[in-house]
Amino acid sequence: MLTALSIQHFILIDNLTLSFDKGLSVFTGETGAGKSILLDALSLVLGARSETRFIQKGADQTVVSATFTLPKTHTAFRLLDEQGLCHDDELILRRTLTKDGKTKAFICDQPVSIALLKSIGDTLVEIHGQFASHALLNPATHLNTLDAYGKLEKQTQDVSKAWTKYQEAQQTAIDFEQDLQKQLAEEDFLRADLDALDKLNPKEDEEENLTKRRAELMNAEHIVENIQNVCCLLGDEEQGILRLMNKTESQLLNADKITDGRFENELKSLTQAQDILADLSSDLEHTLNDLGDTSELPEIDDRLFALRDMARKYHITISELPAFREETRQKLMTAEHGTQKLADLKKEAEEKRQAYIQLAEALSKERHKAAKMLDNAVMHELPELKLEKAIFETQVQDLPWESAGETGLNKVLFTAATNKGSDLNPIHKCASGGELSRFMLALKVNLADDNNTTLIFDEIDTGISGATAAAVGERLARLAEKHQTLVITHSPQVAGFGKHHYLVQKADIEDKTLTSVLQLDKAGRLEEIARLVSGATVTEKSREVAKELLKN
Repeated sequence: MLTALSIQHFILIDNLTLSFDKGLSVFTGETGAGKSILLDALSLVLGARSETRFIQKGADQTVVSATFTLPKTHTAFRLLDEQGLCHDDELILRRTLTKDGKTKAFICDQPVSIALLKSIGDTLVEIHGQFASHALLNPATHLNTLDAYGKLEKQTQDVSKAWTKYQEAQQTAIDFEQDLQKQLAEEDFLRADLDALDKLNPKEDEEENLTKRRAELMNAEHIVENIQNVCCLLGDEEQGILRLMNKTESQLLNADKITDGRFENELKSLTQAQDILADLSSDLEHTLNDLGDTSELPEIDDRLFALRDMARKYHITISELPAFREETRQKLMTAEHGTQKLADLKKEAEEKRQAYIQLAEALSKERHKAAKMLDNAVMHELPELKLEKAIFETQVQDLPWESAGETGLNKVLFTAATNKGSDLNPIHKCASGGELSRFMLALKVNLADDNNTTLIFDEIDTGISGATAAAVGERLARLAEKHQTLVITHSPQVAGFGKHHYLVQKADIEDKTLTSVLQLDKAGRLEEIARLVSGATVTEKSREVAKELLKN
């Protein structure tokens, strides 16, 4: 909801701040007073094209700001979040324009692009008027508008989800088929590669183990010499450690006999040490036999060469050969058994396509029903809006499968004809000025929702008066129950339905002609509506008519 509008140095406006509330607000004033200037200023801050003529004569720049109070779920906040911009429940838009034609935009005091400002502005305000464009004139919005009218959001979501699932399943089948074709073309090569890899049979960590063993064999001579020296020290028949220990045992045994077993524990320890050294000597002799045999060295060299040659062939390392072997096996299995899997994937995609079609066709039937209901509702409004010869028709076109998408199998277009016998055309091409605004009013009254958009109607009463103008006012009041609605009018009947009334005036102040806006109280409203009834001179009779209009 628009809560405030501030305008500085804009054409005839010097400095103006307006506050707004819920309900229907009407703007009246004599022709040329500056009502259109207010719309131009609001359009500028909503992202419309800037022109240096907007800057008040003698000023360096113009500044316009608009404040909106919105629920946290409003689309504008989602757009700001996507851009990483800060905000709270109050949204402040500001636009500056300098004499050199440079313009800047701000949202909540953060600089933004004009494109983003316009995107945000489009979610906040719709201007319906002779020279204004609005969402309902854009055929791209008609499908969503009809779905909202028919309360088909749940079905549209189901269709969208079904379309996504079908697309994913279809893409999976396509990707698999492409891979399968490549693998089938390479099947002979894959089989030859796998045979070679199976024959080689590379193992995990094999290169490391072979390299380590090769190094051991290459150093075998030096190792053998060391082990032989150890064996000699242990087992020499004259001076070996084991021989010396035997002698030591003999001496200790004699001492033990003489002392009646005093060295029993020492003898046990010596015996254990002899056993350990004897085992060590035996183990080293066996190891020496193994190390002395280097006959497997050529075999290791051949194995390492074969592994390196295979790895080089596939541009990988030796350690990657086992995984590559398994990958090749899987590819070959896919090539051999992929035809059945592809058939299963295509079957799954077709099942999802049929599920989508079923939901889309059901949605299409509901759209056709909703279109007839909307047509009848709008046609019911037209006679009282002095469009009794006009025709409104919602055309729901059934699309071929080639044009299917997440929104279903339909294209929707709002069409109309203002005169009997005229061909139906897209609604934005069939009428202009007041007629088009009244068409929009008839639509909006029936499409009214709680999307927190502020609606503005500019001179919707052009070419009508009396009962027709009263019908327009009554519908604007109905519309304002759900949407904040502003209307610029010359009609006393329309003005009488307003909840808030603003008078736009132009006056010469010193050497300037300035536009001002006054929010009227009850007495002021009576006088202004009386002026609209009688013209320049307000009479008692016109006041009585004004009282009656306000009373009604």
